[in-house]
Formats: sequence, structure tokens, C-alpha cells
Amino acid sequence: MKMQLPEFPQVPKMNGRILIGGEIRDKGFDSIPVFSTCHRESGEVQLGTTPHVSVEVIKEAVDAASKAWARGLGEWPSARMEDRIQGVIKFRNGMLEERELICRLLMWEIGKTWADAQGEFDRTIQYIDDTVNEVKNLDRESSGFKFSGGVMAQIRRAPLGVTLCMGPFNYPLNETFTTLIPALIMGNTVVVKLARYGQLLWEPLLKVFKDSFPAGVVNVINGQGRDIVGPAVQTGKIDVLAFIGSSKVANQIKVAHPRPSSFRSILSLEAKNPAIIMEEANIDLAVAECVRGSLSFNGQRCTALKMIFVHKKIAKEFTEKFVQKVNGLVAGLPWEPGVSITPLPDVNKAAYLTGLIEDAVSKGAVLCNPERGGKVVGQLFFPAVLANVSLDSRVAHEEQFGPVVPIREFEDMQEVEEYIINSPYGNQASLFGEDPEKMGEMIDHLSNQVCRININSQCQRGPDVYPFTGRKNSAEGTLSVFDALRAFSIRCMVAAKQDANGKQVIQKILHQDSSRFLSTNVVL
Repeated sequence: MKMQLPEFPQVPKMNGRILIGGEIRDKGFDSIPVFSTCHRESGEVQLGTTPHVSVEVIKEAVDAASKAWARGLGEWPSARMEDRIQGVIKFRNGMLEERELICRLLMWEIGKTWADAQGEFDRTIQYIDDTVNEVKNLDRESSGFKFSGGVMAQIRRAPLGVTLCMGPFNYPLNETFTTLIPALIMGNTVVVKLARYGQLLWEPLLKVFKDSFPAGVVNVINGQGRDIVGPAVQTGKIDVLAFIGSSKVANQIKVAHPRPSSFRSILSLEAKNPAIIMEEANIDLAVAECVRGSLSFNGQRCTALKMIFVHKKIAKEFTEKFVQKVNGLVAGLPWEPGVSITPLPDVNKAAYLTGLIEDAVSKGAVLCNPERGGKVVGQLFFPAVLANVSLDSRVAHEEQFGPVVPIREFEDMQEVEEYIINSPYGNQASLFGEDPEKMGEMIDHLSNQVCRININSQCQRGPDVYPFTGRKNSAEGTLSVFDALRAFSIRCMVAAKQDANGKQVIQKILHQDSSRFLSTNVVL
């Protein structure tokens, strides 16, 4: 069946700029075109251009962040928490004014539906609000003194230094901000290197960054990561890596640092999240959750379900109902009402996914929806459902990050457990069933393999107050509103003997409010 795509609506052309040291620049670097894949099969729409900076320019950005850090003595890292909060709130309010344009750019550049684009923006604003509230709680908790062993102490959190933030293309706003905002509010200075897609949405934010933070605190550049990031890290001027992407790239970045033992990393990496559907599971519930879990935003999520194990006794019914729901999904352009499947932003992705399907079929898998599954129109790839997938096939082990859903029957749970144990990834799993004995046993077995077990529901990141992390190659460090503030800071203690002299000195400092760090003032 040939899917007809309507005309691409009129879009404004945008030429991306960079922000370094408080200066928004539109020259001094190369640019490359940014195209949208949301177009007719024979058409191509250029949205604008994005910076393609050299090694020298990214080093300028690092130098600007290093200057603003000033070995920890800069205006921003030494500011009172209330002043940092005000800067973040000012940015948040300025960002809100650009909501519609940013959402449209998300839709046009990476193919998010209008509803999903708005959802990503609004969730980012909520994340900023939650972070501000949590940092106020942290500040209140830190304002008091502890007494033990004749020593009185106040323990607060201090920033780490210059942070390199690199977010992913699938959530280029929200996921990047889950590291950027906590890094900033805790007093670090930042260099943001944009993702390979979802670049133009940063253009309307440059002035908001410039107006909200001291010069050099936030620097935004873009370029070919494999060419420019390594040399920037090799300077030794970057203290923290906040990266969301693949473990292969993360490892390459980490080994480039001249002092790896002092190079802090907060990483959210790839995953191969399984769904396990037991014989007594509610089939309709499992089908609904697995369709959403495997195909929301075309399956381009690290938390997507990427391998479905279903018990042999219910496999036929589950698969038939699953295929029926998948075939009922509406494919089209992201601004069309009711659309679920949208064009892939990566022009090479369709060929890769087709290769996974061909490999699986050659090893015994069955394409369950051949009339639509795997069909390509432009960059629109209709979801393919594969049954009887061999564990020797590529799709059983590679993170497809796209609309290909492998299903494997099982009879002995040990096969599923061995698959999960031997997997190099350990993000999440979804467990569907009703028997408390079997469910309880599987929870115990999964708890040392993954970091979130979803009961009768799809894998997901939120709510953001809950920890988000992974084992093995899936993560380093933990992200949540609570954990991220701690990930981008370190505890520092001011201590004195609990005698007359110690108390007197501390009291004088507090009375005169002569220290921005040692203080009992509370941010309201």
C-alpha cells in the first residue's frame, strides 16, 4: 500500500548561531544545511543551517566556560544559591515566550507530532520548576549544623567545574535540560554541544541564555562530534561529562581526558529493554502497553520496549492482537491529526531497519504484517512486527531504536533470564502477569539486572522525581530531580571544634553574613 503524504507547510528559514563567552556569533565558523524528512517522497525541505564549528572554536567555548569558572572563584560558582535560582527562573520565563516556535521546530526537524512536541516542551518547564523546588529543599536541609565528637559542622554542596553537556536527538530539549539545568543551578559552567538532529530549536534560546546568566556560564556550539569533542576534552579543562548517547562514544570521550580519574561522568546510554509476558497475563492490557512501549515516537526512545518475550500458551493470541493494533496505527506527517507513526529524522535509518528485518527472516523469523510492515515512503517507515525471532539474529541483540518489534515465544523462563543476564544492557524491563508467586520470583531475579521493573506497564523514564539510571553499558550515575543535583555537585564541609573559640568564630561569620557558603539563610 502506498501512503500519500500531503504538502509540507510553510516554515521559516533559520540560520543557527553559536553562543560563546556571552557573545552570540553568526560568523567565524562553517555552517551546514538542516533538512526536514517530513516531506513528499520526491521532495526535500531545507529548514535552515546549523553551525559546523572547528576544533579551534569549541576550544574557545571551553576557554570561555573555564574563564567563567575561574578555578571555582567565578561570579556564578561562588554566587549564593538564591542568585542562581533567580538566574534559572529568568531563563525559564524567557524560554516560555519561545514555546510555539520551539515546538514547531521539534515537529519539523525530528518528526515529533504536534502533541508530543508540546509535551516535551511542557515537561521541560516542569522539570525546571521541580528542580528549583528541590534545590530549595536541599538548601534548607543544608542550612543547619551537625554536632558529633566535639566537632560542629555545616555540610553543603559545591559545584564541580566546567561541564560538557551532550544530549540526544530524540529528546533534544528535555533530555539535554535534565543535565544542563541541575549543572547550572549547582554552580557549574557549561558547554552545550548540540545533538545531530533537533538543532534549530536552540537558536531562539541563545539570547535567553545570554540575558539570564553571566558571560561564559552557558556556551552553545555545534559541529561534528567525532572531530571536535575529543580535542576539547584533551585540553583537560573539562571537569564533567554529561552525555546521553551510546556507550561506544562515551568511552571514546572518557579516554581522551588527560586525567581520567578526576573526570566525572553522568551518562545515560543505550538499552535493550525486554517485555516478559507470562501465561496468566491480561493479554489485552499487555498488548496495549507493549504497542505504546515499543512504538511511541517510532520506538526512538532508550526506554522503548525492544524485545518482547511471550509465553508459548498465549503467544498466538497475543501476536494476532498486537499486529492488529499496530496495523491500525496512523502513519503520516507530524502535524496531521491522529498520526502515530512519523518520518524518521535519520535518512540512513530505514536501510538499517530493513537489514535487521532481512537478517531475522533469514534466520527463521516471520514478518507478521507483510502488507504494511517495513514499507518505506520517503522517510516514513511503517512498523514491522517479527515473530519467532531467533536469539541468533541481530534484532535480538542490537538496539534497533526504530519501529521494528521482535517477538519470541518462550516456555522455560530460564531462557528469558539467561538472555537478560547475558545482555550488555541493564536499563529497564516490563513484567506482565497476575500470579504473585511467579511475579515475585521474577522481580527478585530482575532486580540485580536492571534498574526499573515495570509491573503490567511499559518502560518509561518519568515521573522525573524517580531515579533514572541503568546497569552495565546503559548508564553511569543517576538522573532524577533529586539525584541530578547531587550528581553535579560534591559535598563540602565547614568544621570547627565545639569549644568557645570555634563557636565564636562561626557565630561572627554568620552574624556579619560574610560568607556566601557558610550561611544559615534559607531560600524561600
